[in-house]
Amino acid sequence: MKYIKDLKEGDRVFDIYLCKHKQSAVTKNGKAYDNVILQDKTGTIDAKIWDPNSAGIAEFDSLDYIEVYGDVNSFQGSLQISVKRVRLCQEGEYDPADYLPVSAKNIDDMYKELLGFIGRVENQYLRKLLETFFVEDEAFMKAFRSSSAAKTVHHGFVGGLLEHTLSVTRLCEYYCAAYPLLKKDLLITAAICHDIGKTREISLFPENDYTDDGQLLGHIVMGTEMIGQKARTIPGFPPVLEAELKHCILAHHGEYEYGSPKKPALIEAAALNLADNTDAKMETFMEALQNAKDTGWLGYNRLFESNIRMTRME
Repeated sequence: MKYIKDLKEGDRVFDIYLCKHKQSAVTKNGKAYDNVILQDKTGTIDAKIWDPNSAGIAEFDSLDYIEVYGDVNSFQGSLQISVKRVRLCQEGEYDPADYLPVSAKNIDDMYKELLGFIGRVENQYLRKLLETFFVEDEAFMKAFRSSSAAKTVHHGFVGGLLEHTLSVTRLCEYYCAAYPLLKKDLLITAAICHDIGKTREISLFPENDYTDDGQLLGHIVMGTEMIGQKARTIPGFPPVLEAELKHCILAHHGEYEYGSPKKPALIEAAALNLADNTDAKMETFMEALQNAKDTGWLGYNRLFESNIRMTRME
């Protein structure tokens, strides 16, 4: 199988891909065609079926696995496949692992490390809260291990939410050693819980798209609600502690224009915002460099508001 990241203009493809999205459209001349997004574990590529009613084009829908025959060309600076033939594939003809982007790190090892952080939380209420999510709630644990941290920006792969959460928690542990005023149990708990709402905001792969609640509420609000629901099941959970933890979740994006309902009012909330922003930006930069075709300038990056490239050290 030739992966999408290795395709170049002029290639001819004859492989199985996941149809991430399919939409019918009409040209300016009134001719019907199909817009298709194909996916494998290395990325996505646009495809066009210019003659959808021809004998060589089988019926298929979004999230089907299809065998595609076509040519790779360039349109407005991006690669695109002009599809000549399509065949709907059956289970057993493909390995789903080839089509879902997965963390390069071992998911079991990462989860074990996260549980280690939970085990070292000394405050009985915060530790119990974490355990109700990450030890006792089987449905949540399964979703958390499989979720991405974002649809496109960073950690957009299976295990991405776990990988991002663990990185943020490690940074917060360092902050606690460097800045002793920080309340470690609160900050570590907030770090582990800061994105739990993403298990409900973004659907699991292969769809990996915003849910209705994700569109209407967002992961910050949903995560705060989840904290409140679990806290109410723990007898004697201190109201002030619950409010401080919720504030850290509500303020972890730091600025109103970045979707944060609150700005940090606690030093732990400020630390969480910095750790979250650091890991998100570093991962975004690394992914851009890793996906680059060469070592030249990669063009303007919206997150960094700059043209970026790999460091050469010549």
